[in-house]
Amino acid sequence: MINFDLIVEDDSWSALGDLDALCRKAFDAARAVAPVDEGNLALLLTGDDTLHQLNREFRGKDKPTDVLSFPSLPMDRPFLGDIAVALGVSANDAEIQGKKLADHLVHLLIHGYLHLLGFDHETDEEASEMEALEIKALATLGIANPYQTD
Repeated sequence: MINFDLIVEDDSWSALGDLDALCRKAFDAARAVAPVDEGNLALLLTGDDTLHQLNREFRGKDKPTDVLSFPSLPMDRPFLGDIAVALGVSANDAEIQGKKLADHLVHLLIHGYLHLLGFDHETDEEASEMEALEIKALATLGIANPYQTD
């Protein structure tokens, strides 16, 4: 089971309803395709300014982003790390892509979880492996392939 501490800094996230249940659904689906015996993580649902600051400080990119993951050190396990998600960027991306924000958040959480486990998308091969896991996890929840182009 994945245990998570949910911190909601931007109250606008509450428009999605039961955030604990939505996040639980995402992490259960993620764990089904990339299992860990047990895992704990911290999840921050916040605004664009916070992700902008984190992105600048930790990645050297001076712009907001949708999701950031900060994996723990192996010696800190079962703590897997931290995930932070920005509302504005995520909501804008969901609208542009014609998706429900709740479905997009589930995708971002699965994506973030996989990063905590060491998956990445720096190369085409890594991206293919990671995207396949995301697609598989999302399919179990009835969420369409986010990488499919028409």
